Amino acid sequence: MTDMTNAIITTSWVWALSALLSTAALAADTSPAAQLAHWQAQAGGTASAERGGLFFAAKHGGEWSCASCHGAPPTKASKHASTGKVIEPLAPAFNPTRFTDTAKVDKWLRRNCKDVLTRECSAAEKADVLAYLVSLK
Repeated sequence: MTDMTNAIITTSWVWALSALLSTAALAADTSPAAQLAHWQAQAGGTASAERGGLFFAAKHGGEWSCASCHGAPPTKASKHASTGKVIEPLAPAFNPTRFTDTAKVDKWLRRNCKDVLTRECSAAEKADVLAYLVSLK
């Protein structure tokens, strides 16, 4: 290949990578702190990391807890209790993409709460669990 061809290929890769990274950045429409603030406002009170940790570990009358799939503490990859699918760390300090996409946060809180509690979590429960997860360093 000529120097000119190499330069064109390199430039093309740089542009493609830049486009990909900027698209990924646009997907992050929120942050863990913004999600915590949102659920605290919905709950009408201050979240408790201590209550969130207890909630996360409890089975709530069923066979699963949040920790059954996400690990205790949820700071490293774990596996789904029934499917065996790998689940990346849930704590934002150990996985910076966690709680950065509002649609995903809403989807997974709704789905996982129904799995663990057989109902949706209250705003206070969501706020407490988020406070717990954000507190993990």
